Amino acid sequence: MSALAMVGSVTLLLKPETLERLLLPLVAFAAGSLIGGAFFHMIPAAFGANADVFSNGVAIVAGFTVFFVLEQFLHWRHCHHSHNTARQPLTYLVLIGDGLHNFLGGMAIASTFIIDIRLGMASWFAAAAHEIPQELGDFAVLVHGGWSKKNALIFNVLSALTFLAGGLLAYTLSFRLDISWLIPFAAGNFLYIGASDLVPEVNRSGNAKAKVLHLASFIAGLVLLLIAVP
Repeated sequence: MSALAMVGSVTLLLKPETLERLLLPLVAFAAGSLIGGAFFHMIPAAFGANADVFSNGVAIVAGFTVFFVLEQFLHWRHCHHSHNTARQPLTYLVLIGDGLHNFLGGMAIASTFIIDIRLGMASWFAAAAHEIPQELGDFAVLVHGGWSKKNALIFNVLSALTFLAGGLLAYTLSFRLDISWLIPFAAGNFLYIGASDLVPEVNRSGNAKAKVLHLASFIAGLVLLLIAVP
């Protein structure tokens, strides 16, 4: 997952208009994958590990709320930073936001692997589908915000390494604490990113042909996670 941060360097090979054409279908696919991962894999697994409906509901809402708070305080927007590239301070917020997001994501996805490796793979795929368009946008923001291409790549990868730190922390805690609550918590994260952030971004397009493509991409993300149910 940390290595996916390097995908942003692909933007150096693409024309801006080509990148714009690719980003929104990828964002729509990521939204479907995240929502599908939450509903088809993570929430059922959460109830399998803990049948208490109320506590699972609280964990899902907590995961949703934590990411809402992060976005509010960091002014962080997934996958559409490229509209705000004129402000240099934004580049630091992008890195801080990514670092916090990746740390929480690392903990949550590691916990799914600990519970069931098949659930872990499904969760990782859904998260990776979201990470690719996000990293494309982040790298472009850093370069356009005044960073050298080399430093943009290095610091983007460093912010992504917090995913590994979060995963190792979850693994360590699993020997001492019950971390199954991280599964519904991660489901809340996925639902927030997919429904509150990515879907509204995709819906900004007014072109009828583009809307059909985006809907097809969204459904493809859902279907792929649906057929991947073990």
